Amino acid sequence: MPTDALIKIACISDVFYQDDARERLRKRIGAAKEKGAELAILPEIPLNRWAPATTRASDDDGEDPGGPRHQLQSEVAREFEISIVGGAIINDPNTKRRHNTALVFDARGELVGTFSKCHVPEEPGFWETSHYDQGTDIAPVFGDRGELPLPIGVQICSDINRPEASHILGAKGAELICNPRATEAATFHRWKPVFLANALTSACFVASVNRPDAEEGVLIGGASVVTSPRGEVLLETTDHVGVAQIDRSAIRQARFDYPGYLPVRAADYAAEWSAIADEGPACVAGYPSRMETRA
Repeated sequence: MPTDALIKIACISDVFYQDDARERLRKRIGAAKEKGAELAILPEIPLNRWAPATTRASDDDGEDPGGPRHQLQSEVAREFEISIVGGAIINDPNTKRRHNTALVFDARGELVGTFSKCHVPEEPGFWETSHYDQGTDIAPVFGDRGELPLPIGVQICSDINRPEASHILGAKGAELICNPRATEAATFHRWKPVFLANALTSACFVASVNRPDAEEGVLIGGASVVTSPRGEVLLETTDHVGVAQIDRSAIRQARFDYPGYLPVRAADYAAEWSAIADEGPACVAGYPSRMETRA
């Protein structure tokens, strides 16, 4: 464990698609930096309006790799010398599809990597499959070569409700799981136990950052949260900028304590999942998925 074990991370609960997007983003990131944060996490597709409020997709909501939303987040990371987990809807030039994509920048504004949302809802207020396709790379780890203050993984919103990926990220060396999200305030009581359970069982910190306000009739809102691998809530706030200090030494201890020391039987898990995959559709136990029912 490095000597710089204490790291401050910022949860930026705001969105940046209005006319003042640039100055608003600079203001929030600047406030995080002033509070000592080395890493800032933005909510789900933070430079977009909440387009999935309806099924109507617009070309303007997406951009090619390296597009204007990417560039703005890169510039602000470089200006304030802070790592940022942001995002955009990115067009895939090879497949002509687009994905809800996390963009991970280091403190120089360089792109460390990307992650595309894997579990994409389709229901009132969250008509997301009408706007982007699901990703396929389940659990990359970013910053494990020192580009970021600590190694991180990303699970976008609904992804964290499939905790297998959280466990894989912990096993691959992630110390913090970043969860940009857009959820309704009324459902927060269902999300908080997931953050705590995933932190405990993966022996990682979990930081989930929500969009702040209702949009297009969808009652988005509710707290951003940082939880520790000991099952503690380090931060729970609806402030636009919330900062939590995490102690990386807690990761090592959590992986020696129960349940962290239990073996990760990856080969056995893989065999069982392979058997399920060989049976056909992604839905299991006879329950059709919502998307299949709509189709």
